[in-house]
Amino acid sequence: MASKKRAVPSVEEAPSSTAKVDKAWYEKEVARLQVELVKQQEFIRARGLRVVVVFEGRDAAGKGGAIQRITETLNPRAARVVALPAPTERERGQWYFQRYVDHLPTRGEMVLFDRSWYNRAGVERVMGFCTDEEYEEFLRSCPEFERMLVRSGITVLKYWFSVSDTEQEKRFQSRLSDPTKRWKLSPMDLEARNRWVDFSKAKDAMFAATDIPEAPWWVVEADVKKRARINVMTHLLDQVPYEDLTPEPPDLPPRPPVDEDYERPPKDSQRFVPDVVP
Repeated sequence: MASKKRAVPSVEEAPSSTAKVDKAWYEKEVARLQVELVKQQEFIRARGLRVVVVFEGRDAAGKGGAIQRITETLNPRAARVVALPAPTERERGQWYFQRYVDHLPTRGEMVLFDRSWYNRAGVERVMGFCTDEEYEEFLRSCPEFERMLVRSGITVLKYWFSVSDTEQEKRFQSRLSDPTKRWKLSPMDLEARNRWVDFSKAKDAMFAATDIPEAPWWVVEADVKKRARINVMTHLLDQVPYEDLTPEPPDLPPRPPVDEDYERPPKDSQRFVPDVVP
């Protein structure tokens, strides 16, 4: 008699911890990590490094919130977020990776992709926006593309935000009831909701083909948003080692005296935004 196979929980249904994060500790830790991210950015700029960070995962997995916490204190001239819309007719006729190459970092820059070339392995595959041949070619060529980036001196980091179907459904329902978040629910999101298993299979195939030593996938357990943000910020700091190159604050000399011949225009000559604060 064949032995009964033991049920093993999936990676998306068995996060290491679902405990809530203390709000006061979270805010203090985010502030500390943001200071370190500024130091890291200065090191990247000073050393002329080039860093690509890819954020992928299911809808409502928390990628956007994590990107926002990472970048909100960084200099936007040296840390760009790239979130490309659907390709144009011209772009659809290009080599698949071509429009992403345009957004790769120059020296001293970090680029964060809020979804990336992995659209082909996920949304395009599941929703039928690419052919089987295009999909198979992507799985063959993507590892070589990323190896080429790494050989050229670009650091490639790839994060997959893992969220359970129960938590994703809760977030979808929250968006329905919140007018400030309802715009996040596109017809595509609603259709993807009906194809959970298809997206799971696509993700598994994507990992099997593209989890390479030169640019491995890192899974972020994201059922608890605050926990996911702290974890990915900490991990990002570890993946690009840095030294504290924060410049010393400059001396601010006294302001020069105002020219005695200068008179400011009267207040009623300009329009002011009404003060509505009680």
